[in-house]
Amino acid sequence: MSAKTGNWHNYQIKWLQENEENAAEYLNAALEDGDREGLLVALRNIAEARGGMAAVAEKSQVPRESLYRMLSKRGNPALSNLLSVLHGMGLKMVIQTKTQTASPS
Repeated sequence: MSAKTGNWHNYQIKWLQENEENAAEYLNAALEDGDREGLLVALRNIAEARGGMAAVAEKSQVPRESLYRMLSKRGNPALSNLLSVLHGMGLKMVIQTKTQTASPS
């Protein structure tokens, strides 16, 4: 990892720690891209920002080793596991139409 990449990653983690809305925006952007690996990277970064994999695993009631596997580049979490992990991160999944825009709260 280069110094620039490391600095960007650190900035991103700090940004994710600022408030929950940042994490939600980040995940929504990853979902819109439609890239499974990008979504898993986003989830890993949010887990890091929320105290690390061990903390998220405990809150999610998912074994830490399973969480690492689910969020690895080759991970393919089941929907029930994904919902548990999101819950452990203080997030939830919402479905909306493509034409619907998020309303500011």
